[in-house]
Amino acid sequence: MFVQPVDYFLAVWFVLAGLSTAYVALDQFRNNPEPVVMKWGFILVTLYMGPLGLLIYVLADKEPRPGEHEAFTKPLWKQGVGSTIHCVAGDATGIILAAAITAALGLPMWIDLIVEYVAGFAFGLFIFQSLFMKSMMGGTYWENVRKSFMPEFISMNFMMAGMAPVMSFLMMGSDMRAMEPTELLFWGVMSFGVIVGFITAYPANVWMVVRGLKHGLMTEREPEFDKAREGRREHAHGGAEAGVAGQRHGSNPGAGHHGSGHGSTHGNGGGGSRGPHGGHGMEPDATVPQLAAFGGVSVLALALGMIAPANWVNLTLSARDVGGAIMPPGMVMDRDTPAAAMLDMAAVHPRLVTASHGLEVRGDRELQARMEKNGVKVFDLETSVIRWAILPDVKVDAYAINGQVPGPRLHIRQGDRVRINVTNRLPESTTLHWHGLILPNEMDGPAEITQEPIPPGGSYRYEFTAGQSGTYFYHSHDHVDRQQALGLYGALIIDPANPQDEIAADHDYVIQLQEWLMREGLTFPSMPMDGGQPNYFTINGRAYPSTDTIRMKVGETLKVRFIGTNNGFIHPMHIHGGPFEVVARDGETIPESARFLADTVNVGPGQRYDVVWQARRPGKWLIHCHIGHHTTNNNVEEKGGGGLMVVIDVQS
Repeated sequence: MFVQPVDYFLAVWFVLAGLSTAYVALDQFRNNPEPVVMKWGFILVTLYMGPLGLLIYVLADKEPRPGEHEAFTKPLWKQGVGSTIHCVAGDATGIILAAAITAALGLPMWIDLIVEYVAGFAFGLFIFQSLFMKSMMGGTYWENVRKSFMPEFISMNFMMAGMAPVMSFLMMGSDMRAMEPTELLFWGVMSFGVIVGFITAYPANVWMVVRGLKHGLMTEREPEFDKAREGRREHAHGGAEAGVAGQRHGSNPGAGHHGSGHGSTHGNGGGGSRGPHGGHGMEPDATVPQLAAFGGVSVLALALGMIAPANWVNLTLSARDVGGAIMPPGMVMDRDTPAAAMLDMAAVHPRLVTASHGLEVRGDRELQARMEKNGVKVFDLETSVIRWAILPDVKVDAYAINGQVPGPRLHIRQGDRVRINVTNRLPESTTLHWHGLILPNEMDGPAEITQEPIPPGGSYRYEFTAGQSGTYFYHSHDHVDRQQALGLYGALIIDPANPQDEIAADHDYVIQLQEWLMREGLTFPSMPMDGGQPNYFTINGRAYPSTDTIRMKVGETLKVRFIGTNNGFIHPMHIHGGPFEVVARDGETIPESARFLADTVNVGPGQRYDVVWQARRPGKWLIHCHIGHHTTNNNVEEKGGGGLMVVIDVQS
């Protein structure tokens, strides 16, 4: 599923990689005169490096015109390319296979890197170098293992020195889908890592070609081609001169010379002669101090590439720990950041969304109870992941109850016996807490304290008698900073047993506050910390100008029930058009003698205030948060504001 712009780029990249690989494979086996192992080397490298692999092939190896491959591949930089191809084709294959397997097994990143190194080195040495190139190198298989060990060791060290940091920083970066082999991003990181590994291994391979430690590019032709070429030489220069030329094998660096048994010609960029077993042997001239110095530097580079990233990212985590989480931009992650923190702050993955609603669907809809014979009022609640419109062109991926944000309003009377059946359809466990209520401890809701969390697909029954009255609410009490911030809350209004105890008003309006974080098309739980600061704010699941308009007449009264269903901030809620009377706080009615007038109340997370406001004059009067940023939408004012704003339209 494409959830980020990089996914579209990668899809195009891999289509181009497939086309590039197909072209290289077709051209190699139809037109290009070189050994089969080199053909497969370029095919694999193009598969891993995409269009860049094709570019390298065309510039360094593809025969421009018939008969010119030997001269075309003669320059040292091209011979270095050929040597690096040997390394990358074998080593990268082992590394990529190991990376996919270790990710599937859930091994920590630091173990992953070690396994990748061992697998890459083993595949490169024992299979691609010693086995596949045995016919060119001559000698027995184990002789070739011994000869290839040091060149392969140096080349692999430099390659992994480039690949390891790329994998560490990109896989453990903000988008950790890169750790999942089922995601395009994983293969994108592998491709980029191979490109960087090719670059870091190239200088060492050029040196090893010069010193005769590794083969470069080679030419292998069919006997018929050699006969035709010899015939052309005789025709041009005469038989005697051609006969002399035919005896010169390997006399110039990069010139052709014959291997055994198949009439082939090889150019290795460093001259060379026929090996003792008829293969393409080389006589290395690197000194022991040179090898020791080069090998030592390669080990230092490898250690730096493998170990240094641990100073910035947590390499103890695995793909299974972080589950392909996408972190909010700006979140500070370091070597001590645990997986639990990452999962709590991660974006809601769009593939989890089960329904999408526009502005026509409201939240906070009152849920009618189902009556049991014994007088119990039964409510059925179900959690799920939905896409919820907070503005005409802005939708958040939310955790919802009964498909709405806020969840349905539960309206009961003091003394009612209620049963609430909660079914969990979230990708994680959850619970519900009945904020401010006096009830049996096992009904209170804190996960792993008063009850086992409700697992995905599981259910739990809450049952209690409402002994209080006033304005309350319910919310998740399992990973609260994540789930409540993503919408798992709802109003609970309890009427007093004696209707005369209710503070009357002509209109009654509930305001549930919330903060949202939307970045790069994804929804993250907003938190008052680096990377978690909200950029959208809602009242009852909508941001102004999509919030309600309360319609009244002059002289009428309005009871506003402010509920701090949000997680992170204190909101100073202010009403224009004159002061209001604060009549209740946290569900408790304030004695008449203690009530007071105000025009602003600071509503903190979890707090509730009931206030009564009178419409004194006609016009449009605002209810809004008095923190200016909280009345914007992604830092922009729209039609006079945004976010936490509601209009009271008073007619005369």
